[in-house]
Amino acid sequence: MPVFVYKAVDSRGAENAGTLTADSRSAAMDQVSRLGFTPVLVKESRSGEDVPSVKLSAVTGKISQAKVESFTRGLANLLSAGVPLSRALNITIREASNAAAKAQWTAIHDDVVGGMALADSLAKFKRTFPPVYVAMVRAGEMGGFLELVLGQIAEFQSREQDLKGKVKAALVYPAVLGVVATGVLVFLLTFFIPRFSQIFREMGGTLPALTLVIVGLSDAILKYGLYMLAGIVGLYFAAQRGLQTEGGRRALEKATLATPLLGMVVARFALVRFCRMLGTLLGSGVPLIAALKVSKEAIGNQILSDTVAHAIEDVQKGASLSKSLSISKQLFPPSVTEMVAVAEETGRLDKELMRMSQFFEVELDRQLRMLVALAEPLLLFIMAGLIGTIVVGMLLPIFNMQEMIK
Repeated sequence: MPVFVYKAVDSRGAENAGTLTADSRSAAMDQVSRLGFTPVLVKESRSGEDVPSVKLSAVTGKISQAKVESFTRGLANLLSAGVPLSRALNITIREASNAAAKAQWTAIHDDVVGGMALADSLAKFKRTFPPVYVAMVRAGEMGGFLELVLGQIAEFQSREQDLKGKVKAALVYPAVLGVVATGVLVFLLTFFIPRFSQIFREMGGTLPALTLVIVGLSDAILKYGLYMLAGIVGLYFAAQRGLQTEGGRRALEKATLATPLLGMVVARFALVRFCRMLGTLLGSGVPLIAALKVSKEAIGNQILSDTVAHAIEDVQKGASLSKSLSISKQLFPPSVTEMVAVAEETGRLDKELMRMSQFFEVELDRQLRMLVALAEPLLLFIMAGLIGTIVVGMLLPIFNMQEMIK
């Protein structure tokens, strides 16, 4: 019986290596999986060959979305040209310029050559290929239109990155204002105020209440600043830990959706992703129920995803899609469900969903601009109010002294 050498990672990411005997490479991979490991490399040993040297950090490393999009688009073009999947994967390996990408593409190629489905191989690299990506590839493999699905995924990723880029660009200026305001306040409270407070103590007399509050805050920061900083850092890590739990994520999502303007932007962003994904899948020939289940994962918000899950149950019971989606007015306003109803009647649901995704993407961009336009003066007002309060609080004793001199 052939001997195989393997390298794998466990659920915690620890590296494991060894040898085993099996009838075939696929059987060897099954044995590695049954051991609780995720196989990275399985190779038949020849003449006492040692475990192959491969950097697992490269195979399991994070790959940028740009490189994933390039891999997806390149694979789609090669398959559309009639190139077999194994050869197409081999070409993507040669064209990869990044060590981590080359290592992962090689592992995927070896899996496919060994008889594993492409979707199953992609599912091993959760940091690179999200569940919705794997689900779409699996649908394409089962339906026999893998090249079409891969092309649609690449287009979806491209538009998704453009939309995320707009969101990040819109948040740059408010973030800079917030950092500047925090820096100015810290400077005033730790450098400017202590010098004034020393002068006030030497002059004696009773200080105004506002001045006393500001001086007290400055003294507290100077005495307990490190403890405050440690508390803030502790709260940050505690929040990060809480957000890793389902309850914590749901609480944050619920608070975000309840926030005026911000909740609307989040809901519109989810609607764009849902319409684009569902339209892409239906246009590729995926059945409605399967397409809805995959599109639900693309929403990115568990609370809104739950409403789609209820809609899927209604569709399975025979209800129309438009009627099923109308239960969530926050995600699917009446105008959307009406357009979906007309599209169902005319048989153009996939095209109408893609048109709606483009329309709402433009609307989302407008809402983001409005949100930023409101956030900038609001931040300026808050920053000016805080700094102005400190300045007035420190000038009040001087005005009182002038009145006493008169």
